[in-house]
Formats: sequence, structure tokens, C-alpha cells
Amino acid sequence: MGVLSDHQIRALVEQYRMIEPFEPTLVRSGVISYGTAGYGYDLRLAPEFHRYVPNEGWDPKRPFGGSVETVSADRFWIQPGETVLTRSLEYFRIPRHVLGLVFGKSTYARCGLIVNVTPLEPEWEGHITMALVNGGRFSVCLYAHEGIAQVVFLRADEVCETSYADRRGKYQAQTGVTLPRSE
Repeated sequence: MGVLSDHQIRALVEQYRMIEPFEPTLVRSGVISYGTAGYGYDLRLAPEFHRYVPNEGWDPKRPFGGSVETVSADRFWIQPGETVLTRSLEYFRIPRHVLGLVFGKSTYARCGLIVNVTPLEPEWEGHITMALVNGGRFSVCLYAHEGIAQVVFLRADEVCETSYADRRGKYQAQTGVTLPRSE
């Protein structure tokens, strides 16, 4: 399994429409960087934030019971200890021979922000729902339309026997922020 370089990522975008909208170079001027980096893609934060307040706590096997505050904004403050669900601005289509791993950007990590995302499996597609956790002692300002995380793409030596699409994964083709779904 090898890590894909910038020109390999651009080729997969051309062939599979792997990332839409797509920025072929790294944009850095006056923003938290986003776009194609040497060995990854810095995805952008959508202007969609969801604060969930469960009645009794989270149970990922049951429908959400609680209140939701949905905010559309270009800037959003996440409070200490708070978890907010949001999504990528980009829509991803992962080819069958590729796996994506998502990591938070160092700019936000240095502020105490944790970006929690599961792997982007072969033949999964959709907006990436992210749980952002402020693990620090101070509020952190999030900037929509700017970088929030980096995807590192790995090309498999052999194509998988069963992809996410083959097993009809429950988060296939998700748009917007998606809550936990039971099986």
C-alpha cells in the first residue's frame, strides 16, 4: 500500500470525480490552507454546525433524543469541552482501490481542537461528517470555507473483495451532517 502524491490525487479526481469541488493546488494566502498538498488533500469546513444536546446521553443504536441547534455561519465558536458535528465542503467518491485517512490540521490541533473522522473506505461517497471536540480551556473560532483536516490517500496493492458500496454501508452518499444510524 502506498501513499498517493499530489499528481496521483489530481489524476484520480480527473478519472473518478473523487473530490468536488476540487482545488488542484494548495491555497494559503490569508486562509487556513486547503487544496492539494504534496501527499494529501486539505479539505474545507462547510458553514454548517450542529450542537446536539441529548436528553440522557448518546446511544448510537437508538434514534437521537434531544435538542439540536443548527447554525449556518462563516465563523463559529466552539466552547471548551464541547462537541459539534459539521461536515466537509467537498463531496468525496473513493475509488475501489483507495482508502482515505483523515487527520486534523496542525493549526487547529495547536488550539486544542480534535477532528474525529473514521476512514474513507473503498467506494464510499458523500460529505464527510466530522465530530469536532474542543479539548482545550478556551473557545476556538472555526472558519468555514477554509482548511480543517487533511485526507491522506492510500492505494491498495490489491483491490478489496467487498467495498463499502458492495455491503450497502449505512452512510453511503450522505449529504449534510449525518447523525449516528443504527444498523
